[in-house]
Amino acid sequence: MTTKEIENIAYKFFWRKGWYGIFEVAVPRSIVNKYHRERLDFLTYETSGIFRAYEIKRNLSDFKSGCAWSWIGHYNYFIMPVDLYPKVKEYIPDGIGVWVVYDTGTMSCVKNPKRRELLCSKEDMLFALMQGLSREYKKYRKLIEQTDKKKITTKKPRKVKN
Repeated sequence: MTTKEIENIAYKFFWRKGWYGIFEVAVPRSIVNKYHRERLDFLTYETSGIFRAYEIKRNLSDFKSGCAWSWIGHYNYFIMPVDLYPKVKEYIPDGIGVWVVYDTGTMSCVKNPKRRELLCSKEDMLFALMQGLSREYKKYRKLIEQTDKKKITTKKPRKVKN
Protein backbone atom coordinates (compact mmCIF):
# COMPACT_ATOMS: atom_id res chain seq x y z
CA MET A 1 0.00 0.00 0.00
CA THR A 2 1.42 3.41 -0.96
CA THR A 3 1.58 6.48 1.23
CA LYS A 4 -0.93 8.22 -1.08
CA GLU A 5 -3.38 5.34 -0.70
CA ILE A 6 -3.06 5.49 3.09
CA GLU A 7 -3.52 9.28 3.01
CA ASN A 8 -6.67 9.01 0.89
CA ILE A 9 -8.23 6.42 3.18
CA ALA A 10 -7.31 8.37 6.32
CA TYR A 11 -8.60 11.69 4.97
CA LYS A 12 -11.99 10.25 4.05
CA PHE A 13 -12.26 8.28 7.29
CA PHE A 14 -11.47 11.20 9.59
CA TRP A 15 -13.60 13.63 7.57
CA ARG A 16 -16.63 11.40 8.28
CA LYS A 17 -15.79 11.57 11.99
CA GLY A 18 -15.79 15.37 11.88
CA TRP A 19 -12.02 15.63 12.34
CA TYR A 20 -10.70 18.13 9.82
CA GLY A 21 -7.10 17.77 8.79
CA ILE A 22 -4.21 18.61 6.55
CA PHE A 23 -1.15 16.67 5.40
CA GLU A 24 2.47 17.78 5.73
CA VAL A 25 2.09 20.33 8.50
CA ALA A 26 5.15 22.29 9.58
CA VAL A 27 5.76 21.81 13.28
CA PRO A 28 5.43 25.21 15.01
CA ARG A 29 8.69 27.12 15.38
CA SER A 30 8.11 27.48 19.11
CA ILE A 31 8.78 23.72 19.38
CA VAL A 32 11.71 23.18 16.99
CA ASN A 33 14.73 25.12 15.83
CA LYS A 34 13.50 28.05 13.73
CA TYR A 35 15.97 27.18 10.95
CA HIS A 36 15.02 23.52 10.73
CA ARG A 37 11.38 22.66 10.22
CA GLU A 38 10.04 19.25 11.03
CA ARG A 39 6.96 18.13 9.14
CA LEU A 40 4.12 16.20 10.62
CA ASP A 41 2.45 13.77 8.20
CA PHE A 42 -1.12 14.62 9.18
CA LEU A 43 -2.80 16.88 11.73
CA THR A 44 -6.49 16.94 12.58
CA TYR A 45 -8.47 19.43 14.60
CA GLU A 46 -11.80 18.75 16.21
CA THR A 47 -14.42 21.37 16.95
CA SER A 48 -13.95 20.50 20.64
CA GLY A 49 -10.43 21.98 20.42
CA ILE A 50 -8.53 18.67 20.27
CA PHE A 51 -5.48 18.30 18.03
CA ARG A 52 -4.48 14.83 16.86
CA ALA A 53 -1.08 14.26 15.24
CA TYR A 54 -0.32 11.33 12.93
CA GLU A 55 2.80 9.77 11.49
CA ILE A 56 2.13 7.62 8.42
CA LYS A 57 4.33 4.55 7.98
CA ARG A 58 3.82 2.35 4.94
CA ASN A 59 6.37 -0.41 5.59
CA LEU A 60 9.09 -1.57 7.98
CA SER A 61 11.91 0.43 6.35
CA ASP A 62 9.75 3.58 6.50
CA PHE A 63 9.11 2.91 10.21
CA LYS A 64 12.84 2.45 10.90
CA SER A 65 13.99 5.32 8.62
CA GLY A 66 15.17 7.55 11.45
CA CYS A 67 12.92 10.46 10.45
CA ALA A 68 11.66 12.45 13.40
CA TRP A 69 8.33 11.47 14.92
CA SER A 70 6.53 14.70 15.70
CA TRP A 71 4.26 14.06 18.65
CA ILE A 72 2.75 17.51 19.08
CA GLY A 73 -0.96 16.80 19.51
CA HIS A 74 -3.19 16.18 22.48
CA TYR A 75 -3.37 12.66 21.04
CA ASN A 76 -0.68 11.14 18.81
CA TYR A 77 -0.84 8.15 16.48
CA PHE A 78 0.80 6.06 13.82
CA ILE A 79 -1.24 5.16 10.75
CA MET A 80 -0.01 2.00 9.04
CA PRO A 81 -1.13 -1.01 6.99
CA VAL A 82 -2.61 -3.73 9.15
CA ASP A 83 0.18 -6.20 8.27
CA LEU A 84 2.89 -3.81 9.50
CA TYR A 85 1.50 -3.44 13.02
CA PRO A 86 2.58 -6.87 14.40
CA LYS A 87 6.12 -6.25 13.11
CA VAL A 88 6.54 -2.91 14.93
CA LYS A 89 4.20 -3.25 17.89
CA GLU A 90 7.00 -3.57 20.45
CA TYR A 91 8.75 -0.41 19.15
CA ILE A 92 5.78 1.93 19.50
CA PRO A 93 6.36 4.38 22.36
CA ASP A 94 4.08 4.31 25.38
CA GLY A 95 1.17 6.68 25.02
CA ILE A 96 1.18 6.65 21.21
CA GLY A 97 -1.88 5.22 19.48
CA VAL A 98 -2.11 3.21 16.28
CA TRP A 99 -4.64 3.24 13.45
CA VAL A 100 -4.38 0.38 10.98
CA VAL A 101 -5.53 0.59 7.38
CA TYR A 102 -7.10 -2.38 5.62
CA ASP A 103 -6.97 -3.18 1.90
CA THR A 104 -10.75 -2.71 1.88
CA GLY A 105 -10.27 1.04 2.44
CA THR A 106 -11.32 1.06 6.09
CA MET A 107 -9.43 1.80 9.29
CA SER A 108 -9.58 0.89 12.95
CA CYS A 109 -7.78 2.03 16.07
CA VAL A 110 -5.87 -0.92 17.54
CA LYS A 111 -4.02 1.02 20.24
CA ASN A 112 -5.39 4.03 22.06
CA PRO A 113 -3.10 6.95 22.86
CA LYS A 114 -2.81 8.80 26.15
CA ARG A 115 -3.80 12.45 26.26
CA ARG A 116 -0.90 14.88 26.52
CA GLU A 117 -0.66 18.60 26.92
CA LEU A 118 0.28 20.50 23.78
CA LEU A 119 3.98 21.31 23.48
CA CYS A 120 3.12 24.82 22.31
CA SER A 121 0.17 27.18 22.48
CA LYS A 122 -3.14 26.41 20.82
CA GLU A 123 -2.59 29.54 18.71
CA ASP A 124 0.72 28.13 17.39
CA MET A 125 -1.06 24.90 16.48
CA LEU A 126 -3.87 26.77 14.71
CA PHE A 127 -1.28 28.84 12.85
CA ALA A 128 0.50 25.66 11.67
CA LEU A 129 -2.84 24.27 10.54
CA MET A 130 -3.65 27.48 8.67
CA GLN A 131 -0.24 27.51 6.97
CA GLY A 132 -0.88 24.01 5.67
CA LEU A 133 -4.39 24.88 4.52
CA SER A 134 -3.12 28.01 2.77
CA ARG A 135 -0.47 25.98 0.95
CA GLU A 136 -3.11 23.52 -0.24
CA TYR A 137 -5.46 26.33 -1.29
CA LYS A 138 -2.64 27.89 -3.31
CA LYS A 139 -2.16 24.56 -5.14
CA TYR A 140 -5.90 24.36 -5.74
CA ARG A 141 -6.07 27.90 -7.15
CA LYS A 142 -3.15 27.18 -9.47
CA LEU A 143 -4.92 24.06 -10.74
CA ILE A 144 -8.16 26.00 -11.30
CA GLU A 145 -6.32 28.76 -13.17
CA GLN A 146 -4.58 26.20 -15.39
CA THR A 147 -7.91 24.49 -16.07
CA ASP A 148 -9.55 27.83 -16.90
CA LYS A 149 -6.72 28.71 -19.31
CA LYS A 150 -7.11 25.35 -21.06
CA LYS A 151 -10.86 25.91 -21.43
CA ILE A 152 -10.29 29.34 -22.93
CA THR A 153 -7.61 28.23 -25.38
CA THR A 154 -9.34 25.03 -26.46
CA LYS A 155 -12.78 26.50 -27.14
CA LYS A 156 -13.77 26.33 -30.76
CA PRO A 157 -14.96 29.62 -32.19
CA ARG A 158 -18.68 29.82 -32.75
CA LYS A 159 -19.98 30.10 -36.25
CA VAL A 160 -21.78 33.34 -36.75
CA LYS A 161 -25.10 33.04 -38.55
CA ASN A 162 -25.78 35.68 -41.18
